[in-house]
Amino acid sequence: MNALRLGTRGSPLALWQAHFVADRLRPVAAPRAVELVTIETHGDRDQASALSAMGGFGVFTKAIQNALLDGRADVAVHSLKDLPTLPEPQLELVAVPPRGPTGDAFVSRRHRRFDDLPAGATVGTSSLRRRAQALNRRPDLKLIELRGNVDTRLRKLDDQNLDAIILAEAGLVRLGLADRVTEILDPSWMLPAVGQGAIGLECRAGDAEAQRLVAALRCPDTFCRVRAERAMLYTLGGGCLVPIGATSKVLDGVLTVRGAVLSPDGARRVVATHSGLATAPVGVGQELAAMLLAEGADELLQHGIPPA
Repeated sequence: MNALRLGTRGSPLALWQAHFVADRLRPVAAPRAVELVTIETHGDRDQASALSAMGGFGVFTKAIQNALLDGRADVAVHSLKDLPTLPEPQLELVAVPPRGPTGDAFVSRRHRRFDDLPAGATVGTSSLRRRAQALNRRPDLKLIELRGNVDTRLRKLDDQNLDAIILAEAGLVRLGLADRVTEILDPSWMLPAVGQGAIGLECRAGDAEAQRLVAALRCPDTFCRVRAERAMLYTLGGGCLVPIGATSKVLDGVLTVRGAVLSPDGARRVVATHSGLATAPVGVGQELAAMLLAEGADELLQHGIPPA
């Protein structure tokens, strides 16, 4: 019996996520073995360029999707925030396990809170979304590009004498580095990325057996929330090249999603909130996108950073 092969990036965080998934799939797949297949992506090879300068779409996911398509892997394990919303016709997002923390973490050895940063302080982040939202709140700060895995970015905080860096809370928690978090930034102004804290499991559209096994890991609430967030992003037509954030919750069968679109310099910000039935998450996301566009997000989307 062939093993069920999970395609994953080789970074410490990606491997944590893949092992997390493998541990939960093994009882479901038994007696079939579950193995990891490590794949290097374009984003892994190029650690110097800004993500926005690399085109932004699929730099951490396309190579893993290709491994699915050519049969080297049976399941792709993605950080869902990295997975483009443009559908790949031969692949299907089958499941999302229970979501981890969704927040953005402020990490500093000098300052206890983001709002305590002095004028002109230097803050590192790899995310255009975090950069724009930080500048929207504090236009006096100096934001610099910060690439690399979690450990690399934490090391750069000291090596480059930065005042602070901003990272995903989920990555720090999953790697046992929660003690490095100085402050979880308020999601009322620092909205997370679409799908942040979630792991996406993708299979070939025609592989019914892999889909059956993977579907056992699906968390209904998480799947509902991320489908709405991704529908919003897809309808807006945005990706890594435009600062877009979202938060969501499901309560008593009602799904509520809040979205924000900003200009890359953070000077302009459009925010809207929409609720609807949790049984229709795609519709809720699409309707929220229409609200954002009506409030002026269309102009911000037209002036995002163009692909290199």
